[in-house]
Amino acid sequence: MPGKKNKVMDAKEAISMFVHDGDHLIIGNYTVGSCMELVFEVIRQQKKGLTVYSQSGVIDVDLLVGGGCVDRLVTTYVFRAGGKNGGSAVERALQEGTLQIEDYTNFDYNARLVAGMHGFTFMQVLEGVMVTDLFKKRSFMGEDKYRVIKCPYTGKDVLTVPAANPDVCIVHVQRADREGNAQYWGALGSVAAAALCSKRIVVSCEEIVEHDVIQSSPHLTIIPAYRVDAVVEEPWGAHPTEVLGYYNLDRLMYGTFIMADMTGDGLKAWMDEWVYGCKDREAYIRHYAEKFGADSLTGLRAKSYFSAPANYGSAFTSMWDEYGRERNMGVTLEEMEKIMKERGLLYE
Repeated sequence: MPGKKNKVMDAKEAISMFVHDGDHLIIGNYTVGSCMELVFEVIRQQKKGLTVYSQSGVIDVDLLVGGGCVDRLVTTYVFRAGGKNGGSAVERALQEGTLQIEDYTNFDYNARLVAGMHGFTFMQVLEGVMVTDLFKKRSFMGEDKYRVIKCPYTGKDVLTVPAANPDVCIVHVQRADREGNAQYWGALGSVAAAALCSKRIVVSCEEIVEHDVIQSSPHLTIIPAYRVDAVVEEPWGAHPTEVLGYYNLDRLMYGTFIMADMTGDGLKAWMDEWVYGCKDREAYIRHYAEKFGADSLTGLRAKSYFSAPANYGSAFTSMWDEYGRERNMGVTLEEMEKIMKERGLLYE
């Protein structure tokens, strides 16, 4: 499309350009279809000092922590198999004092993202959390984790959380066009808010499609092009997590990670093989096929289950007719501007 910016680049270039040491980085995906190749690339490039936001961190957050990328974590849930006696990179880092964590409820975490998305500085949340340790225990956020203020209308105390505006969001979607219009369907959760509350957005997708495909299903566009900084076409980019319409959760691969993550040495060996040992997602998938067989991947591919098409048709697609006249007034743009100027309504 003339005048539209092509934002397509590979994961290495996108992460290098838009994720910096010390950034507040949010993983946009929630429980399913995580942006695994973008996470891998953050680790490969050894980004440091990150404050990571994640509503449901499992393999993605543990790998970032295991890779030494994360100093601080804001979350509602993170993988800690076996509790304090079990194994996970997050648990080991907490015990070693190399990681600080702030824990929220799902509601309060989402309230921070929604506030940031809408340009608010804070959001009121349910006061019931004040009797829990989530409210009482503070880490690096201190008094700013929650604040109690007076309602200007009732004078009552209300509980608030601060808006979240991370420096960068990394997120995986089903498809996008070259300009960055990103489409996602399935369990949405906080995906849109996580992206739109952020200052920069890096999108990876299973496939890049033409703009007319995006236009044919506008309700699926959760991130508009003007907000996106980079588009990375990455088939299998969420593996071993699932992507609706493309492939299922890979329980075999997930199992190898969980077993490896039980010890620091085990996780290091896993990452040496699958993260550092594979320069990109193509190499990762090739290694997977060599180790487990191509049939293992084929068996994960989603069977087709299409929704019914929606009719977005109208009598005409523009308020200007084929002669360049506005349909209600019957005048051209030039004539309209002349009328407005004569009436003192046109400001230049």
